[in-house]
Amino acid sequence: MAGIGGRSGESSSSAFAPIRAWLILPTWLIIGFFLVVPVGTMLVYSFLTKEFRGGVIWEFSLAAYDRFIFDRGLFGDEPPKLELTYITIFARSTIQAAAATLLCLIIGFPTAFYIATRPVSTRAIWLFLVTVPYWVNLLVRTVSMKFLIRESGPLNSFLQWTGAISEPLQIINTDFAVQLGLFYSYLPFMVLPIYASVERYDFALSEAAADLYATRWTILRKVLLPTVKPGIIAGCILVFVPSLGAFLAPDLLGGAKNFMIGSLIEEQFKGNAGNWPFGAAAAMILLSMVLVVLMIYARRQSGRSRE
Repeated sequence: MAGIGGRSGESSSSAFAPIRAWLILPTWLIIGFFLVVPVGTMLVYSFLTKEFRGGVIWEFSLAAYDRFIFDRGLFGDEPPKLELTYITIFARSTIQAAAATLLCLIIGFPTAFYIATRPVSTRAIWLFLVTVPYWVNLLVRTVSMKFLIRESGPLNSFLQWTGAISEPLQIINTDFAVQLGLFYSYLPFMVLPIYASVERYDFALSEAAADLYATRWTILRKVLLPTVKPGIIAGCILVFVPSLGAFLAPDLLGGAKNFMIGSLIEEQFKGNAGNWPFGAAAAMILLSMVLVVLMIYARRQSGRSRE
């Protein structure tokens, strides 16, 4: 019987071949306007010169990138020295993002496994409970976290009431507070991809391994984890990348002493005192770091698929 919308013997995909490019055109327009144009603009601005009163001068230079690497003094006329301030901020951000990813993995994997092994009729309820707090704006949730863990907040009041502590804990404006904010913000990004992988997992493999006298640890390490590895990697990427550029949690929970890359970039575009070329250069360096990591991962996966 002839396929719908095509001649006899012609597949539906072939029937739509002449208009395939037009079908994807809206997607390309959206990607071009909301991704390529902003990134391209940021790239151009990173090579411009800062105007003294704010804004930019359309004179191309490498001053923004030079400032990131070298310290040439207040007026730029001193011998260059290695600038450790911004490198330290990038290193701190990388460590914080990696720690948030690890913490989300430690909590998210058992959570996803538990949800995926519930009866089908109740899984939607568990997923709803995981995602419903994230229907609220991130700013509102971060401010709520700050209210919760401040010295006079509910957490300290409860711990003092139970006698666990005698003095309020200083949590705000610490790396631990930033870590809490990142973990709370991006935990579902870890749970959902792992849940999708575990849900497709064939538990007959675990039963077969158990019949061959494999321990639970061996089954987890050699059977389950390799099978659901794509979901784990996807979750790690989805948590690490936004954590690396986050600025709400560092700003509201970490304070000035716990600056991260996102906070540094944000500061450069505030008011007339900001340095737009330097902020754009920092953003491009951050983007380059992320792209390098993703490209290395993609090449490794491509190599393994060919093998």
